[in-house]
Amino acid sequence: MDKMNRLLIATNNPGKVEELHALLKDLPIQLVTPADIDLVLDVDEDGETYAENAEKKALAFAKASGLTSLADDSGLEVDALNGAPGLYSARYLAKPGATDADRRAYLIKNLVDKPRPWSARFRATIAIAVPKQGVQLAEGDCIGEIIPEERGTGGFGYDPIFLIDKLGRTMAELDMDEKNLISHRARAVMNAIPILEKIFK
Repeated sequence: MDKMNRLLIATNNPGKVEELHALLKDLPIQLVTPADIDLVLDVDEDGETYAENAEKKALAFAKASGLTSLADDSGLEVDALNGAPGLYSARYLAKPGATDADRRAYLIKNLVDKPRPWSARFRATIAIAVPKQGVQLAEGDCIGEIIPEERGTGGFGYDPIFLIDKLGRTMAELDMDEKNLISHRARAVMNAIPILEKIFK
């Protein structure tokens, strides 16, 4: 396929790459990752909203690659913590080398003295940047609650402690197909697909 039919997944997070590949596989476009085109780019996520961060990443990758680029920014918002960790979900614990498991443990530690249920939501904003043409956005969310014990081995990030009430399972207990029907990123992608179809028509 030529450059016109290629979409760069503007992330270095393997979990996100896997999810986005599954969500976008039916579109008649070639999905490429930064590694596929030997692009090494680290964008500071210093925006004040998910949209600002997603837009910044999409524009930077589009400019560096010359390809239409799709970036996302997402976060977990816990009501008992006034919406934290939110924008700082991926760097919630200020400890060098902190893992997802470290961040989950830190979140639970901060919730232990708060009354349950610990209602929460995942939010995602997707930005699609076309070189020299600007950016379009799409959003999605997923409502649930935080539980103190980890369940499931799928997903990444806070998935093992994010319970989806109506299913009675955590995000990490869902297989990829199930997760891609209800997750915040899935819903944002569904809202982004009409934008992509128009760009790649």
